[in-house]
Amino acid sequence: MKLRTVLGRSIPVLMVTSALIGAGPATAAPAVLAAPNISVAAIQADLTKLQSIATANGGNRAHGRPGHKASVDWIKGRLDAAGFTTRVQTFTSNGATGYNLIADMPGGDLNNIVMTGGHLDSVTAGPGINDNGTGSSSILEVALAAKASGTAFSKHLRFGWWGAEELGLVGSTFYVNSLSSTEKSKIKTYLNFDMTGSPNPGYFVYAGASQPSGSVAVQQTLVNYFTSIGVQTELTEVGGRSDHAAFARAGIATGGTFSGAEVIKTAAQAAKWGGTSGVAFDRCYHRSCDTTANINATSLDRQADAIAHTVWALAS
Repeated sequence: MKLRTVLGRSIPVLMVTSALIGAGPATAAPAVLAAPNISVAAIQADLTKLQSIATANGGNRAHGRPGHKASVDWIKGRLDAAGFTTRVQTFTSNGATGYNLIADMPGGDLNNIVMTGGHLDSVTAGPGINDNGTGSSSILEVALAAKASGTAFSKHLRFGWWGAEELGLVGSTFYVNSLSSTEKSKIKTYLNFDMTGSPNPGYFVYAGASQPSGSVAVQQTLVNYFTSIGVQTELTEVGGRSDHAAFARAGIATGGTFSGAEVIKTAAQAAKWGGTSGVAFDRCYHRSCDTTANINATSLDRQADAIAHTVWALAS
């Protein structure tokens, strides 16, 4: 996760119709199936596994280090067992081999893809459990829940775990650049989740106005979910600071959530969200203390359910 600029305002509720998300006229909109609750206990168990992988591999899961490849192999094994079609894409950065993991769920229109992703690497300084074990594990549990639900999604679901984000969005950029123009055009939406369990959390939603067409509808879908559970949000102008950037450059609608990094929480934000003002959203950002002790379970739970809600809303 890179530095962020926050727009610093609460977002009004806006209802999203199927016309906004490119599914045809609102008058013909089918009912959207409700997403299942994503188990925060399951996500926490995944984070414990990622912590153990880091501990066994020099204390981190960074690009070019064995902990990153072990993380890829572990998630791939979970997805393979569930019936996903997976592939590991390799690339080279800083003289070391990097890995992207791509997983496709059977079913849905292969010409209309909703893709969800986040980076799986950490910095070398620590195990990267909030940054970005939280996003990675939440995406994994949403993928497994989608498959287990038996939902007949009209759009095809694809998931990605990126390497070398911490070196400059290398893995996700490599993936997008590897696609033909035709293959890029099939991805209608890319959802990015990078840090979702910060210990002093905020509830930030990627601002869609500066992103490709369709991004505002993604923003509204996420905002509406948080509003439905009584949580206020603020927009954050992510620009080119996380793995959605290459997708946006390709003209793909993007969106996501973020619980905050090294920026200091204001008094107004603490009044709105709880937590401590005058303290960073994540005091362990890019440090060795970014461990399983560095997680707010409430944020992790809410954000995972927001991911599932948005995947179900946009793909069904």
